[in-house]
Amino acid sequence: MNAPQATAPRKRVAVLISGRGSNMEALIAACADPAFPAGIVSVISNRADAKGLERAQAAGLSTTVIDHKAFAGREPFEAALSAHIEAVGADIICLAGFMRLLTAGFVSRWQDRMINIHPSLIPAFRGLHTHERVIEAGVRVHGCTVHFVRAEMDEGPIIVQAALPVRPDDTADSLGARVLTREHQIYPLALRLLAEGKVRVEGNRAIIDAAADDITLINPPLSA
Repeated sequence: MNAPQATAPRKRVAVLISGRGSNMEALIAACADPAFPAGIVSVISNRADAKGLERAQAAGLSTTVIDHKAFAGREPFEAALSAHIEAVGADIICLAGFMRLLTAGFVSRWQDRMINIHPSLIPAFRGLHTHERVIEAGVRVHGCTVHFVRAEMDEGPIIVQAALPVRPDDTADSLGARVLTREHQIYPLALRLLAEGKVRVEGNRAIIDAAADDITLINPPLSA
């Protein structure tokens, strides 16, 4: 009789937020499944009034505020942030609406263990106000991206993207709402692939294991 295979321990995740934590909630929902390969060990905000803190607490998660304004510069703030992340034993960092640019030193410390979600098809439309800019530019296709974090804003190897058509009557709000729905689908997928060891980085590319169960969702067809 073959011995049962040991189950790999779940990866420990720290989620960084600054606001409402919508994508954080999608990660919380995914991690609530015991079969999911990752679990959230800490939700950290740089703002004490972030609505996402209440949502995380309601889900029974540990929360911490590390106010960037309490530090004399980015490096001391990031030192405190990194110390807390290490103290909780996090393997992976997920940025979920964390509105602080991170220094090259912090990014290097967590190289290929920190991911972010951005509401555009990177490399197009980096930065803020993506939906307004997409409509103003007359772009036909929009979407969202989960990527490894690099020191440059909204840069890094792409793990998952989802695309959708821009409708002729779209406003920034209506387009943003549809993109957000896709964000909630692909962020848990990207975290699962990373936690299962199905993503590796080669140069500027994230390579997905061809045997990954959800390989067909990495570049899903356009949806309404």
